[in-house]
Amino acid sequence: MYNDLEGKTAIITGGDSGIGAAIAERLGQEHMNVVINYHKNVDAANATKAVVEQNGGKAVIEQGDISDEDSANKLVQTAIDAFGGLDVFFNNAGMEKRCPTNEIPLEDWNRIVSVDLTGTFLGTKAALNYWLKNNKKGNIINTSSVHQQIPWPNFASYAASKGGVKLFTETTAMEYAKKNIRINQICPGAINTPINAKKFADPKTYAETVAMVPMGRIGKPEEVAAGAAWLASDQSSYVTGLSMYIDGGMVLYPSFQGGNG
Repeated sequence: MYNDLEGKTAIITGGDSGIGAAIAERLGQEHMNVVINYHKNVDAANATKAVVEQNGGKAVIEQGDISDEDSANKLVQTAIDAFGGLDVFFNNAGMEKRCPTNEIPLEDWNRIVSVDLTGTFLGTKAALNYWLKNNKKGNIINTSSVHQQIPWPNFASYAASKGGVKLFTETTAMEYAKKNIRINQICPGAINTPINAKKFADPKTYAETVAMVPMGRIGKPEEVAAGAAWLASDQSSYVTGLSMYIDGGMVLYPSFQGGNG
């Protein structure tokens, strides 16, 4: 637990399921105020809200499409109206779609880039403008992926978006460091979330995925949330521009494990 987080306010996009919900619930354990953004599933958002409150935090839900600038700005206003301000902004919402690159419809490409990359930009912009206007320090944490580094055939739109998030994070971290605004990112690997449930239900796919992880297992959403909480806290006060890989070693070229090659 990080005592400095108690009573602070965080926004988390895509906070109704998977990694986003796990982060929201962990922030509840830190007794934070949480604005949970969701796109369509209000029931899941309310379920996350209930867990945050059971864990000792406070929460409100806010519907919105993070690829829309008005929605991003509204999230910041909701935090101000409900809790009096904003301390941490989690750009977490994302999506992916499998398709050979030569067959990707432009509509699908644009949608994935607009959520995964443009959404990160819009959330960051909204938070920055609030902190700069009010001369406050701030903390932005983006959810990227191991696929900002590892190529992923048939997921070019996702990999390109996350590669963009990496340099966007590093660039803005440098740009606003002297304003006492820290900007970092978490990069999950294979995590047992609802978006992966169907894939991991296939024993062959599950075994293939585990074989790509040096630690030999699939990660848990709460393990990602633990890293996010550290980045949100003052324990990481001298950290900005970091890509925190939470992946069991997936980016370490596991095919060479054992001295192969």
